[in-house]
This record gives sequence, structure tokens and C-alpha cells, in this order.
Amino acid sequence: MYKIIDGKAIAQSIREELAEKITEFKKNAARDIGLAVILVGENPASQIYVHNKIKACEEVGIKSFAYYLTEQATQKELEDLILSLANDDKINGILVQLPLPAYLSDKALKLIPDSKDVDGFSANNIGKLCLNTQSTVACTPYGVMKMLEYENIEIKGKNAVVVGRSNIVGKPMAMLLLNADATVTVCHSKTKNLKEQCQKADILVSAIGKPKFITADMVKDGAIVIDVGMNRDENGKLCGDVDFANVKDKCSYITPVPGGVGPMTITMLMYNTYLSAVRSLN
Repeated sequence: MYKIIDGKAIAQSIREELAEKITEFKKNAARDIGLAVILVGENPASQIYVHNKIKACEEVGIKSFAYYLTEQATQKELEDLILSLANDDKINGILVQLPLPAYLSDKALKLIPDSKDVDGFSANNIGKLCLNTQSTVACTPYGVMKMLEYENIEIKGKNAVVVGRSNIVGKPMAMLLLNADATVTVCHSKTKNLKEQCQKADILVSAIGKPKFITADMVKDGAIVIDVGMNRDENGKLCGDVDFANVKDKCSYITPVPGGVGPMTITMLMYNTYLSAVRSLN
């Protein structure tokens, strides 16, 4: 019998704990915690994400600063804004909502100081993750690790397979599992015998963005299946990378879409912003 990992409930529990920690921090440090969010252009999905991040800030007690640049904003305007926030003591985290409009270069992201890189995307933070030293970790993989922790799922010694090798999810996910003493295989579009690789997984994480791509015959009996995908099926309904209806009965644990990994991502962004504030005092 499978168990659904309720990301929404775990995220809410973490936010409640975090709100208490932030209240304590503000009392002891006599200062607010600030997160700056930059949105360039009017991408509807990005606008929703920014709105949700601002709402999450209010919920846990983080002060949000939203900066909206028009589609006509220049590279220099974006870079000048990031530099001013980098030097602003009120700001503990800087987040540039991606994707940027095509005419802008993401080299602007390199101007975000490592200490304020709450997305965990900087080369230094990724390098520290590889070295297994203290770093800010990309929010989605960090959220997955928290879900496994909340469910008391043992990672050490397990065979973990990560499908997808993006810098945002796949690579940091593999590194976190490796740091937790799993034996890790990373699969991607050039992997041969993908089905056989997935069948070896005690923990299977899919982050490729293909609706219902992971089918029942790819999953080992009793596997833990984590679905990071966020797609639309042929009827326009939200779904993950995993064919949930047919895979669930083979699993010991599985995450749904929606309500699985999704709620954890913004929650870990809040957590990273809090950690950034704590480190700034030290």
C-alpha cells in the first residue's frame, strides 16, 4: 500500500516553525529580514509566481520588496538594480524571476552576492554543495530532501536515480542525495536503457518536464517516487512527469502533482532567506 507524501501539509508545518524562528530573530537582532524580488516584463506565469512569493513572505514575517521592470528595461537597468540591492543592508535575499526576456543576458545574475543568492544558483554555492560544505541550496531539491526527512525515509545506502540534469533541479538533487550517502545515477536525454536504469531505483526523482513520462513498467516495486514535473496533459489538466494513476500502486511513497513538491519550493525560498539573515549577523 502506497503513501502519498503531502507536500502542502509539510510546507505548512515548516512555515509555521519558520514564522516562530523569524519572530525570535527579529526580536533578538532588532531588524527585519528582507527579500527583494525582481520581475522583468509581463509573463503571466512569472507574475503568479512573484505574487505567491510575496504572499509567502507575509505569512512567515519576511519583508518583501518587489521591483517590476517593463519589457523595455535595459541590461544596464537590471544590473544597476541588482547592484543597489547587493549593497542594501535591508535586503538579505535577491531573487530574479526567471525566465528573463530573451534580449536580456542572465549574466546579471552573477552580480547577486553569494550571501544573498537565496535561489542557490551561484557557481560558489553550487561548488560548496559539491564539496558538502555549508551553502545555500536550490529550493526545489532542498524541498525534496525536507520531504524525505519529514517522512523519516532512510537515504543512506539506497539506490537513487535522478531523471533530468538541469542546473536548477537535476544536478543539485543528485548532489544532495550523494551527500546523504545514496548511490546516485543521473539519467538524461542521451541515457541508454533508461527504463532499466529507473527500475534499479529505491528512490526515483523525475525532473524532466514531460507529462506522464515515467510509467509503471519503469518503477521498481516498493520504490519511493518523487515527481518534480509540472506539466499539462492532453486535456490541459495539471500533471507531473509520473503517470500517477498507474504508478502509485507499485510505490511505497509517491508525491502528487499538484500538492507535492510544488508547495515546498517557495517554502524553502523563505527558509533560505532566513538562513541568509542569520549568517549576515555572524
